[in-house]
Amino acid sequence: MKGNKGSAAHAASGSGRDAFSGAFVLPRFLRRPVRFGIALATGRVGIRPHAGSVAAFAFFTATGLYGMALGGHTQAVTQAVTTGAGFALEDVQVSGNVETSDIDILQQLGLDGSTSVVAINAHAAREKLMELPWVTDAQVQKVYPRGLSVQLVERKPVGIWQHGDMLSLIDARGDVIAPLNGARHAGLPLYVGLGADRHADELEARLLFYPELRARVKAAIRIADRRWDLRLDNGVTLSLPADNVGAALKRFAEFDAGRDVLSRDITAVDLRLEDRVTLRLSEASYERRKQALEARAKMIKAGQKS
Repeated sequence: MKGNKGSAAHAASGSGRDAFSGAFVLPRFLRRPVRFGIALATGRVGIRPHAGSVAAFAFFTATGLYGMALGGHTQAVTQAVTTGAGFALEDVQVSGNVETSDIDILQQLGLDGSTSVVAINAHAAREKLMELPWVTDAQVQKVYPRGLSVQLVERKPVGIWQHGDMLSLIDARGDVIAPLNGARHAGLPLYVGLGADRHADELEARLLFYPELRARVKAAIRIADRRWDLRLDNGVTLSLPADNVGAALKRFAEFDAGRDVLSRDITAVDLRLEDRVTLRLSEASYERRKQALEARAKMIKAGQKS
């Protein structure tokens, strides 16, 4: 009997597997959505009031946002909405600008009466300000709800570079800042000639050790992009060598000590030779010296005859 029952159970089990071996089984991640869909279709799940309206609103909102993104109108719409919501830009605080006018800053940022603080991109605004000729660094910060803070760091002009008929302001590195306009910076030293802008910082570094001489330099003329001639405030020209400029200036300082050479009636000081300092007299001084030498020669000749 036991053997028969076991055989019957085994037969039933085998027939069960055969019966269900061809059935379709859903993947695990689809079972719950399918059960929910069947329950929704058969009315076993209730739908809350206004759910359809909310879904329709969400659908049209998403469609509108997608359309604005495709058409490039997101910034304009955001600005219009946030401006009406009380974020219209009304106060712009600018600091650090001496050469750059407030109007230039506002125009560069594209600010007008309809600008929204929310819609301003601080990073992009900084990049725009960096394009201004005088600006070397900038910081833009939004101050909610209606303010904007702009801080600038500007270049400092140290000289005027003349190349041909063009006059441009240059900084300590010799980089051109902007064309010279008006007399605001007319008192700065003048650098003349090809390459004068690129080598101006080297000359300035040498002259820093001789402030009295530096204060008298009105123009530095680059000769054949090799060396400098310094034009002083009294018209005297100081000719520097192509190399060892520092040594030449030191030699002149030692030679000038106690002599006050630059106050004499001379037109040029030549420092191009390492072993000497050569002075060129003015025409009037040359004539006086010539007459003095001739008179001395006559006196010597008259004494010899007597």
